[in-house]
Amino acid sequence: MDIMTPEERVQLEVRLNTLLANRSAISERIAEARALGDLKENAEYHAAREQQGLEEAEIRRLEERLAKAHVISTDLGKTTGQVFLGSTVKLREVDSGEEELYKLVGDAQAGLDSEIIEVTVTSPMGEALFKANVGETIRVRTRRGLKAFVVVELV
Repeated sequence: MDIMTPEERVQLEVRLNTLLANRSAISERIAEARALGDLKENAEYHAAREQQGLEEAEIRRLEERLAKAHVISTDLGKTTGQVFLGSTVKLREVDSGEEELYKLVGDAQAGLDSEIIEVTVTSPMGEALFKANVGETIRVRTRRGLKAFVVVELV
């Protein structure tokens, strides 16, 4: 089972639909390259076939993820004051006092918003954050040792 937010599900569906729509374009590229002649030394043909294989594998992966997806509400955290999937929280590192925004996600998307650090539910930070309350201190084992963070607020 793959746990995700409604927004993450929509992003996966958009990606899947884009790949499905691209199937005919790749088929046309393969046909055009095949028409050029000798397939043994036809780089365009081999590149198009490789792209087709990669995209078909991605389509199968996305379809499987969507079939097994468990979408949960992102509003739960705001009503309970706890960190849940989809929550954005401000954390203060205990040692340095530095504050940063973190978002708990099902699958990191490498979002464009560089001000918010995405952490997955299955990461050490995500596991520590999940169901933490505002004001609570969480501890996370990192490569540089144990770090403590205070959950300042849900954003």
